[in-house]
Parts: sequence; C-alpha cells; structure tokens
Amino acid sequence: MSATAPKRAPMPDDIRARKGGVPLVSLTAYTTPMAELMDGVCDFVLVGDSVGMVLHGLPSTLGVTMEMMILHGQAVARGLHSSMMVVDMPFGSYEQSRELAFANAARIMAETGAGAVKLEGGVEMADTIAFLVVRGIPVMAHIGLTPQSINTLGGYKVQGRGDAGEQLLADAQAVSDAGAFAVVLEKVPQNLADDITARIAIPTIGIGASAGCDGQILVVDDMLGLFTAFKAKFVKRYAHLGDDARAAVSAYADEVRARKFPAVEHVFGDAAPEAKS
Repeated sequence: MSATAPKRAPMPDDIRARKGGVPLVSLTAYTTPMAELMDGVCDFVLVGDSVGMVLHGLPSTLGVTMEMMILHGQAVARGLHSSMMVVDMPFGSYEQSRELAFANAARIMAETGAGAVKLEGGVEMADTIAFLVVRGIPVMAHIGLTPQSINTLGGYKVQGRGDAGEQLLADAQAVSDAGAFAVVLEKVPQNLADDITARIAIPTIGIGASAGCDGQILVVDDMLGLFTAFKAKFVKRYAHLGDDARAAVSAYADEVRARKFPAVEHVFGDAAPEAKS
C-alpha cells in the first residue's frame, strides 16, 4: 500500500473493538463540505435526524422523513473516505415492526452507502435490533434522552435519575445483548453513564453524559456556534461562526448599499481588441 493511500474507514467491528481504549470521536454532519472537514478526524460521522431542527427549521425531529435522511446521507457520503458514516432512522420508520425496520434500514444503507444505522430505544427495541443485526444491518443504539420520544418524556429532560437509573441500566444491557455495536447515552447523569460504561460490552458514546464514556458526539452546528436557537448545558462552543457570519452579511449589505461592492477588481472590462497580423 502506498504511504499516501487514504486511511480505510472504520467498520462497526472496529468501533466495537475500541471499547475501553482511546475515546471515539464523532460529530453530526448533513452536507458534503462539512463531511469533508470531518473526514479522517472523526472515527464515525452521524447523519442525525437533528437535521430537521438544524437545517430545516422544524420544532423537533418528529417531522424528519426517510427521504430527508437519505438525501443528507448521500451528501455526507460524498465527503467521507476515512470515517464511517452512520445514518439515523427517522421517527416512524422502525417502531411498528421489525420487518418494517429492516425494509427501511436496508433502503437507507443501499441508497446512502452508510456503514450502519442508528435507532432510539432500549429494552423495547432489543428484538428489532437483533432482527436487523442477524440480517446484516449493523445497529448503533440510543438510550437516555431519546428526542423522538420527547412528547412522552415531557421534554428534553435528564434521564435516569433516582430509581429510573435501573431502567437505563436494563436498556443498555438489552441493546448490547441484542447485538448493537455501540450505544449513545444522551443526557444521562455522570455516575450512571460511568456505571453503564463499566457494565456493558460495547462502547458508550456520550452526549451530555460523562467523559468516562468510550466516546463523545456533538451536533456540529452547536459546537461551531452556528445553531444558536438554544444552547444545551452539555455543548461546548469551540467557535462562534454564527456571530462571524452575521457580521459578514451585515458588512456585505452595507457595502452594496454604499456602492462599494463590487469594486473594480470584482468586475470585468471590455474584451481586449484582437491583434492585427
């Protein structure tokens, strides 16, 4: 292999094998240019159903469709060569039956080239996860705060406090036993996240959980300061690109109104006359 050959993208078994090792790195992506920035830096890139809120202005993830996930999955795939892509299964695409879940997961993987799909739910989804895995669909699970269930959870609340922690432990064990290769823990108390991480055989990916998880994920527009509708406690802003973009748009508008843009270097003169022989 050439020394300049691109690094092979990890596969689900590679992610599973990182349990207890160097923490896994992940971010969401919805577009080709953003995926290109993450390629080879993130171990896996998630095409999250958060795209509905971040790019489409929806109030929650519930309005996201299969077509939206496939469209954005295809865009992200064009920007990835050295990172694995995982695509969220949207609300309503897998809960009705394991057969429906398989049909939709197979469609996502076939039409996007994803390395795996992600679905929400613990004990109640274990049978579906096992059904998919045995049929060749790698599954990343997601427990704790599951955004597709906010109407039954009562909002974006921390999950697993007090006696509820036992249920989350059971959920984590169930998805691990069912064959998921990793599990996202969202908005879970730190001690509980550490306990789950120590007990189950697959990597835990934290978002608002614990630095002791086997990896971390954030919504990229949150960490870059592009999505400013609200800021969750667990988000660290590594840049403030939204502020920079607003300032740039305002500067552009001011220059257009003052006829300072376009300047001479941005316009074209008459064509040079042809040389005479």
